[in-house]
Amino acid sequence: MRRGNIIKLVALVLLVAAAVALSIKPLVDPGKGIPLGLDLRGGVHLVLQAEPNKNGAAITRDDIDKAKAIIEKRVNDLGVSEPIVQTDYDKKRVIIDLAGVTDPDKAVDILKTTAKLTFRDPQGNVVIQGDDLKDAKGGQGQNGGYVVNLSFSTEGAKKFADLTTKLIGQRLGVYLDDKLLTNPTVNTPILNGQAEITGYGTLEEAANHAVLMRSGSLPVSMTIAEKRQVGASLGVDSLNKSIYAGAYGLIFIFGFMLVFYRLPGVVADFSLIVYSLIVLWVFWMFRVVLTLPGIAGFILSIGMAVDFNIIIYERVKEEIRAGKSLRAGVESGFSRAFITVIDAHVTTLIAAVTLYYFGTGSIKGFALTLGVGILASLFTAITFTRLVLRWTVGISPKMNTTWFGVRRDDV
Repeated sequence: MRRGNIIKLVALVLLVAAAVALSIKPLVDPGKGIPLGLDLRGGVHLVLQAEPNKNGAAITRDDIDKAKAIIEKRVNDLGVSEPIVQTDYDKKRVIIDLAGVTDPDKAVDILKTTAKLTFRDPQGNVVIQGDDLKDAKGGQGQNGGYVVNLSFSTEGAKKFADLTTKLIGQRLGVYLDDKLLTNPTVNTPILNGQAEITGYGTLEEAANHAVLMRSGSLPVSMTIAEKRQVGASLGVDSLNKSIYAGAYGLIFIFGFMLVFYRLPGVVADFSLIVYSLIVLWVFWMFRVVLTLPGIAGFILSIGMAVDFNIIIYERVKEEIRAGKSLRAGVESGFSRAFITVIDAHVTTLIAAVTLYYFGTGSIKGFALTLGVGILASLFTAITFTRLVLRWTVGISPKMNTTWFGVRRDDV
């Protein structure tokens, strides 16, 4: 039994060491690792202000929601990783954080454009609206140059077929926000609902126009209320300071647990490493954007995890002082401390859920990392820490109680 527990502990230590070594590269990879937010990676912070239309109609909450949805689609189509798009209904604003954007002006132009697509006859009358458009994609034309390939809905295809049949030999104007994109001559009827806009100088220009067309038109005009660029160097400096602060805090926690709890302190420190791996891999799997408030939530959850262990170990020490064996003291200590620990963590988890539901931006980031950390600490303490302590006390039934921070005179 003793030898078997030693083998299990050694194997577990080697397994965790290997997991740490193999986790470093994928977790910190600039492209595929844990995504960093605007304050750590750099980028641009935008605030777009909704303006009333020419008819003077009031801007509704539904207008802001639609604008947010369209802007989110445009951002995603632009390929910006992990964007954050929020709304401020009171001020009629859409707030956007774009991490890693190197050309903010181009992003702004695409995001705030109302992008109302229309097809007009030679007299300038609007004959087809952008609502009839099903899809738009940028690409290279069959005769060279770059184009936008249009695909119409079933109803739109019928309208386009009728229109092109009537306008053979005439020009069909394609407008985006009343700006002429192209004015091709209709040579043959287009009956299959597939069309092509030519005349683009670059593939990027064609792709950007395709993004605007397929994402639909904004219900209201948007102006720039605020544009703030965060330099990458500032983000790196913030990240480095956060890492140093976290490292110093962990070193202090590790030392504290070793001094006050001896052998259980070693188990607790080991559990914290496992806990940190679990949390970081959850961030990686679910693409949780890590920001400075998020790091603060993560560090706070580490404190909660340590508090979990302290409550349990103090209870274990009380049981040993009462005359129980180490094995019985560990089992009884965990059982008696469980309700207290669950109550404390559940109340904190409720607070985290409330902050996430009602908060915005950085508050949500803090709440999310805190909530993930609390769940991970519960899982680690209930399963991993308890199992390792069982293996530890199983090495020797007559192990000196001073290894558990209890002097023999106190037993």
